[in-house]
Amino acid sequence: MHQRQVDVYYNKYERDPQTRKRYGRRWKRIRDRYISEHPLCEECQKYGRLTPAEEVHHIIPLSKGGTNADNNLMSLCKQCHSSITAREGERWARK
Repeated sequence: MHQRQVDVYYNKYERDPQTRKRYGRRWKRIRDRYISEHPLCEECQKYGRLTPAEEVHHIIPLSKGGTNADNNLMSLCKQCHSSITAREGERWARK
């Protein structure tokens, strides 16, 4: 299965409905503003790499009480976002 299909399946069938509601148009505006203000991956920058950011990550997930406040967001490249998400086990944890 291709990644896009996996993402669609996850968002439609596995993601909590309350969480799904949090990622609508309002989130897209917040995400677009944040990434325009932080165009480089914040994780890569720690290691001196200048990688364009493609994702905005919640440091404390919304499902655990996090918010969309700037101090809870990080701009990340896809690789760093995938690594952090996998390490936290949020999406790929077995139920």
